[in-house]
Amino acid sequence: MTELAVGTVDGATAPAALLAAKFNRHTFWCGQSGSGKTYALGVVLEELLLRTELPLVIVDPNADFVRLGEVREGVDAEIAAALSARDIRVLRPASLPGDDLRARFSSMLPQSKAAVLRLDPIVDRAEYNAFLHLSAVGAAAEATALMQQLLDSSDPGQRAIAQRIENLGVLDWQMWAGKHAAASELIDERPDATVLDVGGFAHPDEALTVVLSVLDDLWQKREQRRPVLIVIDEAHNVCSPELSGPLAVAVRERIIQIAAEGRKYGLWMLLSTQRPSKVHPGVISQCDNLGLMKMSSPADLAELGSVFGFVPSELMARAAVFEQGQALLAGGFAPADGVVRMRARYTHEGGADVRVPVRG
Repeated sequence: MTELAVGTVDGATAPAALLAAKFNRHTFWCGQSGSGKTYALGVVLEELLLRTELPLVIVDPNADFVRLGEVREGVDAEIAAALSARDIRVLRPASLPGDDLRARFSSMLPQSKAAVLRLDPIVDRAEYNAFLHLSAVGAAAEATALMQQLLDSSDPGQRAIAQRIENLGVLDWQMWAGKHAAASELIDERPDATVLDVGGFAHPDEALTVVLSVLDDLWQKREQRRPVLIVIDEAHNVCSPELSGPLAVAVRERIIQIAAEGRKYGLWMLLSTQRPSKVHPGVISQCDNLGLMKMSSPADLAELGSVFGFVPSELMARAAVFEQGQALLAGGFAPADGVVRMRARYTHEGGADVRVPVRG
């Protein structure tokens, strides 16, 4: 069985590994700020790129993985060559260097389009109903074409939707695909990794729209049973139980659905966050693998202990005193539950900590 070399057994020189085959279960990766959580997650992603052909789709809100394809100096030549040969695509807002990160309005599901427009089926029932009854041509139109159709309509409900689009400034968002490729279309080409740098948009709803469009597309094509690992860093941004608003809720509900039903279709998730309480319990409860770094909060450790009951309590408690880079790896992907020291990264970390300036 293929093993992923992620570090050494804590207190020893023996190598520590994860089982690649067991990433066909959802994984929860957790650690408080400063624990090395994101750096260590990068180690796992490097190993998946090196040892497997499993495509990665990485939702990256802090540009931490935009340099995943850039190998550090001094890395073993064979490893460096293998990583450099991988097809890693970094998609970013048009204002940033790299390929553009875009969504195609016409490809989105009707309920997702309504969520983009903040249409609630109950609160905005008249407008929502008018939106559902748009003609087939209108339903397939891009945002600008749809706007014109709504303005020209004799239906007051449709004209109200046009006003909504105008008031929200939806047509001013830079992430609409138009003649460009959408992120979902590029992911469908099956590169080794696609990094979605969603943190640089001017409007937060742009990031949510891109994420929703990608998740919807993967879900709609689930019957193809083409495996993919959906990595969501800072997962509380998109699946917190406290999120409100039609668009944020639509993203969260799709994640919950994939967590509950996606595994059998090859839609596997790896969710990373600072605190378990920030992620909807309907997502965490579906995870079979746990990567836990330093966690000082007794309440958070107790919550993790209740969800991952297979982890011995004395082992879980050790996380309160972990040093940076130590991790508890448990569940199906760990040959044996235990504490490891994560190895150094082969590639550059995009969002390394800013240092305190000192006087010379």
